[in-house]
Amino acid sequence: MKTLYIFLTRSGTLVSNLVYALTGAEYTHISLAFDEDLTTLYSSTRKNGYTMFPAGPSREYLNRGVFRLRENIPCALYALEVTDEAYARAKRRADHMMNHGELNSVGLLLCALHIRWNRRRHYFCSQFVSEVLQKSGSLDLPRHSTLMRPNDYAAMPQLRCLYSGRLAGLPQRQSMEMGEVESVVELYLDVMLGAVKTSARRFF
Repeated sequence: MKTLYIFLTRSGTLVSNLVYALTGAEYTHISLAFDEDLTTLYSSTRKNGYTMFPAGPSREYLNRGVFRLRENIPCALYALEVTDEAYARAKRRADHMMNHGELNSVGLLLCALHIRWNRRRHYFCSQFVSEVLQKSGSLDLPRHSTLMRPNDYAAMPQLRCLYSGRLAGLPQRQSMEMGEVESVVELYLDVMLGAVKTSARRFF
């Protein structure tokens, strides 16, 4: 048997606040990890960790981006025991979606209104995690992945809560080196450089 880790947060970003206003949910974002140290989190979110765009399936880190800047946000960490085979399928599925997926922004808004919107290879955070878990055989969901919300996972009996509180108190984050916060200019230069590289790859 192996363990998958489901990480719930409410970051206070513009999108997070919008979802919170529409749903009133304690948690508005969900990520998935494959190791106990939470070295890398998988989700569909900000690609550089700081700015709203670009966005889509990407890796998150507890000592970078929004998680680096907002240590007092509420969070919860859950463990899900799965077979070795389901764990391997989940990891392959997550990696595939990382390489071929895009952001499902329309689906995110419609999910808050209980309206199903499925677009091939497009995901918002809870849809991303839900599809990885469901299609790997790790977890049976109570509803379609496009209607799953982060807060739904806090009430699932199959998950075991390991931590609930402020991000600053999460043991995995406390053990990490925080480093220095990048300046706003550096952040936007990185975003522009990434956009130029993407355009160049598409052109050639």
